[in-house]
Amino acid sequence: MAGSNLGAWLRLESIKSRIIVFALLATLIPSLVTGWLFYVQNRRFLRETIAQELQSATSQVARETDLWLKERLYEVRVFASSYVVSESLGAPANAPPSSRNLAARRLRDYLRSVREKFTDYEELAVVDPAGVTVASSSTSAAGGPLPEGWLARARAGEASIGAPYWDEWREAGVVIVAQPIVGSDDQLLGVVAATLNFRAVTTILADQSRHGESELHLVNAGGAVIASSVPLPPPFMAARLPADTTRDLFAKQGEPVAYSGVRGAPVVGVLRVLSRLGWGVVAEQERSRAFAGIVRLRNLTAAVGGALLLGIGLVAYLLALSIVRPLDRLTAGAAKVAAGDLAVELPEAGRGELGVMTEIFNHMVARLRASHSELHELSITDSLTGLANRKHLMETLEAEIDRFRRYHRPLAVAMVDIDHFKRFNDTFGHLAGDEVLRRLATIFRASLRSADFAARYGGEEFLIVLPETDAATAGEIAERIRARVAAESAQREAVSPRITVSAGIAAASGDDDLEVLIHKADAALYRAKEGGRDRVEIFEG
Repeated sequence: MAGSNLGAWLRLESIKSRIIVFALLATLIPSLVTGWLFYVQNRRFLRETIAQELQSATSQVARETDLWLKERLYEVRVFASSYVVSESLGAPANAPPSSRNLAARRLRDYLRSVREKFTDYEELAVVDPAGVTVASSSTSAAGGPLPEGWLARARAGEASIGAPYWDEWREAGVVIVAQPIVGSDDQLLGVVAATLNFRAVTTILADQSRHGESELHLVNAGGAVIASSVPLPPPFMAARLPADTTRDLFAKQGEPVAYSGVRGAPVVGVLRVLSRLGWGVVAEQERSRAFAGIVRLRNLTAAVGGALLLGIGLVAYLLALSIVRPLDRLTAGAAKVAAGDLAVELPEAGRGELGVMTEIFNHMVARLRASHSELHELSITDSLTGLANRKHLMETLEAEIDRFRRYHRPLAVAMVDIDHFKRFNDTFGHLAGDEVLRRLATIFRASLRSADFAARYGGEEFLIVLPETDAATAGEIAERIRARVAAESAQREAVSPRITVSAGIAAASGDDDLEVLIHKADAALYRAKEGGRDRVEIFEG
């Protein structure tokens, strides 16, 4: 039977199947077209907009960083060509010690005075061709390693730039530049080793970053971060791009690459190489921000698709309405019943099959209403006491807490517990205990207002919800219940054991949720138990 129905559906023999196929085709075709357009726009936007913005940032920083390095090299060359430096190193070897000491002191004074005027230098030192430091502007910090191959480049009259490293003593990233010192007879006297910091480069990166929406980093060929527009934790070069990401950025210079950025977030980045150093300036932008335009395009596409779907749905609805109108009422009624609405009663539809179906439907719904009402009552009621059960209690208390938060009206709860109930059950049996629970439920119903709500919380514990009631009033109500229980128990003491109850009161405050409020009441109840039982305690924080 199911196979024949499926075959009929596939052959479009029913009105329902024809309408569904029409709606699917009418929605699918424009969705595919708009999806393709979105893909094309996505790729174009990525290549033209994101790349242009990030390329502009990296180009500007690369130019300024190259200029900064060029200026520093020029300054070091000026230092190296100073008369004081060449005269101090060119002193005759047979000069008296006092003369050599005076020359060394003049050289140190010169280096210190220059160092104080130029903040880009952490240290200036003069090193002879043997690699021995002749004089330094620093009195306590040992100079770093000279650039690899510095002596050969110095003999060729060229400056050399070392690899950046982390200076533990200064707690800063630095790089050493060595500029040759040449005497009057073109003899190599040594080099000026200038230890440069990256504070100026960091400022360049931060200034450019403020102009745009990207983070900028200066990285070496290994992906280690030399300087950044954002604060990064030391030590120097601990922040590092993955090796495969670094290769992609250097290989695709100027093209956007998607990867996990220096701080681990998904980004789109572009790299520009510094020709003199072989380092790279990387501009990173959060992927979500970079694709903001694409998201807007996607939303527009979704809106167009939704409008098309709405229009097609309306046409399909009107078509179905005109063809299957006699079945609409029955279908709508069945849908309401399926959704839980049992207040449905369809008008008579005349005689014939539809009338019989309508009559049967109404009879079925009437029986469901009766069964549902009975089941609902059973689902929210404690079978022993007739009070609400814990599930219904939690739903009601949650609603009251929401009302307390919205309108800031007083709300209190009372946790009531029968004293020594376990001992009572063990002594007189569970049937007697059940009778005590039923008597207590009767007292609750007689003592509470119509707006109050009492429920069995579990075992011998009851919880009373008191809307529009502060802690003091709730305490009076609980005290009235406690006194009534004690009084009735005293009257019946000749035929049954004496029963007392303890109660804990808590008022809702601040952002209390259901669990917090119940916990407060429970804590107050615990105090009542600790205080000797047969009493009422109010939670006081």
